[in-house]
Amino acid sequence: MKKKKKDYRAVSLSELTWKRFRKESQGMVSLVFILLVIITAICGYLFTPDHSPYCNHQQLEIAIRPPGFSVQLLQVKPPQSVPQYGLLHRMLYGQPTQFQTIPISQYRTTTDSVYVKLFEDASDTEIGYAKTELSEDAPIIRQRFLLGTDRYGRDVLSQLLIGTRISLAVGGISVFIALVIGLLIGSIAGYFRGWIDDVLMWFINVVWSIPTLLLVIAISFALGKGFWQIFMAIGLTMWVDVARVVRGQMISLREKEFVEAGKALGYSSFHIIWKHLLPNVSGTVIVIAASNFSSAILMEAGLSFLGIGVQPPTPSWGMMMKENYAYIVLDNAYLAIIPGIAIMLLVLAFMLIGNALRNAMNVRN
Repeated sequence: MKKKKKDYRAVSLSELTWKRFRKESQGMVSLVFILLVIITAICGYLFTPDHSPYCNHQQLEIAIRPPGFSVQLLQVKPPQSVPQYGLLHRMLYGQPTQFQTIPISQYRTTTDSVYVKLFEDASDTEIGYAKTELSEDAPIIRQRFLLGTDRYGRDVLSQLLIGTRISLAVGGISVFIALVIGLLIGSIAGYFRGWIDDVLMWFINVVWSIPTLLLVIAISFALGKGFWQIFMAIGLTMWVDVARVVRGQMISLREKEFVEAGKALGYSSFHIIWKHLLPNVSGTVIVIAASNFSSAILMEAGLSFLGIGVQPPTPSWGMMMKENYAYIVLDNAYLAIIPGIAIMLLVLAFMLIGNALRNAMNVRN
């Protein structure tokens, strides 16, 4: 019986890290969850029941309805034709509603008309519509709201799905800004040392001493309320952690033999930093970035809850909590609890991925 030959092929550091990461069950579950959230954010309006821009189709007649609520809707043609957009435009920006929808409780049809009774109308009055005024394909449809409706009669599920875009965009862009600033300042301070290190560390300590939330609020007021301003406000306050860690790593790595060899070969300081030192701190930076991503999501939700973050009608989980927090003491607490659970799950997923990456990249393992 032949013995099975052992495979002595060299395994790269990235392959070894991925093998270790796959053993972290919590990290893999979190990764799958985050990938689903990313796909939802990219596809956007293709997944939402409400395809209107910002999922802002309001039907006040069915406001504050519980999850699972369904209603019949009469589809009436609008006075003016609504343009039809392509797939990419609909995926990114939505599609204006083709028909005006009217909630009804009963209806009957004749040869050329449809007579309806409005939703929750106490009287027995019927309103007649000519069939030419209605949708030719489906004049009456039944729509189910899986997570209910808010106080404006909007679909909560659609608002929740589109809200993933804001959270992921704020986290991604803010972390990118923080990484660029933190890597630049930290690497320069740690590599060159001397008076450059003293000046940059003084600046880092000054920013570090200011409470993060207060600094974000101050920058938000200075830049103004808006979608892009919130990215800048959060990104300009999260770089301190990155800079401090990178500086410490640079102080240790600058004494290694490969740095001395690079200097002997005539490489410039910035070439050594970019090509040789920064790749050696990438593992630590990735772990910090995952942690900062979750912090950025929480910060955006807090700013939107305070009213200085993303502004209506742009859907945001923090904005949904702000609009519905008064219902917590009533029978409709789910309106504020559902976006809160979404924030908690996404933040928890990024924290678990950060822990899994830390364990996978630990050389002592």
